[in-house]
Amino acid sequence: MADSNEMTINLVVLGKTQAGKSAAGNSLLGSADFESRLSPSSVTPCCSLGRSGRILGLERRNGCESAIRVQVLDTPSCPHSALSKEQVTDMVGAALAQHFGEEGLHLALLVLRADLPLCPGESDDTVQLIQKLLGPTWKDFTAVLLTHADKAEEAGYSEETYLHSASSTLLSLLSSVQHKYIFLDNHNSIIKEERNIVLRKLLNFIRRNNYQVLLKHSKE
Repeated sequence: MADSNEMTINLVVLGKTQAGKSAAGNSLLGSADFESRLSPSSVTPCCSLGRSGRILGLERRNGCESAIRVQVLDTPSCPHSALSKEQVTDMVGAALAQHFGEEGLHLALLVLRADLPLCPGESDDTVQLIQKLLGPTWKDFTAVLLTHADKAEEAGYSEETYLHSASSTLLSLLSSVQHKYIFLDNHNSIIKEERNIVLRKLLNFIRRNNYQVLLKHSKE
């Protein structure tokens, strides 16, 4: 935290190839820091950190308005078309220590597509990666980001009806992370108001954790 009137939110996005991790990171940052495109192979080859500017109007602490900055660590998919699970795990672990080893990590965002059903076993690799990186309290520091929510909406699903029809695999996963989930459109340029709604939800999850962080001082 730079000063008492500014707070930095540290996030990492994790998920399968073409889940929309990089696009989600861009939406959270309000930028185009990360390459995001349709591809028959994994697009993201390494970890990279993106930072937002100061965002006002989202948070009040001790009776005063705080400015928010967002830092997002984009990561290679798990599984990856060109990297082994061990390579991805080592790469992400090193990047977390490098970028968040001093300040700590607020949330890991498990990115899933809302326009595709989640079947048994599909998210196992990513969940195992999160468990290995974050340790036994991973569920407290993980939220699910359901991307391509605009496609689900076009198909006639509200968030409520979507969850009512969702697979037991997805519902069990959401339950395991204490129902910390957010639906996110995947338009090329998310409008400011929609971005702020998403950031407010993330801040609410962080408050529920009493602003605790993981991985602090692990850089040593």
